[in-house]
Amino acid sequence: QVQLVESGGGLVQAGGSLRLSCAAPGRTFSIMGWFRQAPEKERELVAAIRWSGGGTYYADSVKGRFTISMDNAKNTMYLQMNSLKPEDTAVYYCAALSGAVYYIPGDGSKYNYWGQGTQVTVSS
Repeated sequence: QVQLVESGGGLVQAGGSLRLSCAAPGRTFSIMGWFRQAPEKERELVAAIRWSGGGTYYADSVKGRFTISMDNAKNTMYLQMNSLKPEDTAVYYCAALSGAVYYIPGDGSKYNYWGQGTQVTVSS
């Protein structure tokens, strides 16, 4: 069973930074991404990246603040989060999609594999 291992969440003050990591030992995918879900809100795609390079997606709310990247040699995806805001507080989930795709889907149901989630809390 494929396991995505997340790390890097925590508590930070507004304006601070965190880096999330998602490791996928021994596996490759078509697309990997980060979703988040805040209490009483729907899950949303924050950022995603093609495993082979050549395409990324960012939600409008994080553009210019978050950066998604891949280290293919380590089978690890990262999300660098800068200038964090209290509204970024949520549980962040790593997700991966295998198989041929021609676009980066925003619908979480399209993703085959999920991490356990990591809490990010931004205090004001």
